[in-house]
Amino acid sequence: MSEMMSLREMKVNQKGVIRMVSGEGELGRRIRDMGLVPNTDVMVIGKAPLKDPVALRLRDFTLTLRNSEADFIFVDSSEE
Repeated sequence: MSEMMSLREMKVNQKGVIRMVSGEGELGRRIRDMGLVPNTDVMVIGKAPLKDPVALRLRDFTLTLRNSEADFIFVDSSEE
């Protein structure tokens, strides 16, 4: 079973597919420039003790995002 959620809401070791980036302007451009575009597979590999930032694995690299950035990325998630 899958459901649409923001990247911030995903759990560690949860996988999903990016479906939408809602950020506009400079923030939206920066997010897309980092490779976070629709139809990209992504996996949350870790979160800091206070849940910010979040570490992601996509394509062949690891990326960390602030929760304020992750709120603009929506994924179709799958429970693992």
